[in-house]
Amino acid sequence: MAQLAGLRVYPIKGLDGTTVEQTTVLDGGTLSYDREFKLVDADGELVNGKRTARVHDLDTAFDLSRRQVTVTPPDGHAQTFDLVDEGERAESWFSEFFGHEVRLRRTSETGFVDRPEMGPSVISTATLQTVASWFEAMTVSGARRRLRANVEISGVPSFWEDRFVGTDAPSFSIGDARFEGVTPCGRCVVPGRDPDTGEPTPEFRERFLEKRRETFPEWADWDAFEHYFTLMILTSVPDDDRGETLRIGDAVTVHDDR
Repeated sequence: MAQLAGLRVYPIKGLDGTTVEQTTVLDGGTLSYDREFKLVDADGELVNGKRTARVHDLDTAFDLSRRQVTVTPPDGHAQTFDLVDEGERAESWFSEFFGHEVRLRRTSETGFVDRPEMGPSVISTATLQTVASWFEAMTVSGARRRLRANVEISGVPSFWEDRFVGTDAPSFSIGDARFEGVTPCGRCVVPGRDPDTGEPTPEFRERFLEKRRETFPEWADWDAFEHYFTLMILTSVPDDDRGETLRIGDAVTVHDDR
């Protein structure tokens, strides 16, 4: 049976995420706590893995209800910050760690997602397992951390999510919340790095493209994909379903009425 197997939010955009048992779809269509904060440099540019592999040197743990983060750098000297009330102290610490001025920003509407007009990212457990099998040293947990999806669905085949983008694609529901596929997610350099060390996986892109081409599912609408360097989909939650709560174990139902 298809069901919601995993929920992951990324309270500070660009840093590691955290798993949750349940979360609410915000009025803006994204998930509560997801990308609520971000780090920017003096020019307002995002500090993330696309710009510096140093983000991989940080281990993070979150107390979401208190908006607290515990950050552990390689030297093991962990620091805990209240992201609302201790923003200046957090900025000072991150500035020293990254070696340049860093500022902390917050939004309570849609989060600092790349495409605020869209909602949660979705992938299947089977997709993660398949991608991990393409690379000798990659684990499913490692693939999960590299690809950074919000929603993980079990009980379905690999690349199940690809069927929900393109012309006349169906929609699906998780519990009482309906999801409509918007676009495949083109990948950047981050999935090609070891999430613990930041070291590039040799020939990651070449291997990924080769295997994605070989395993591209017959049920997917190729016209919806610009290239093979895509994995997971970005979705949209209709206005009427925003405010619904997603819970681990919720049933997933496909609707072929679009």
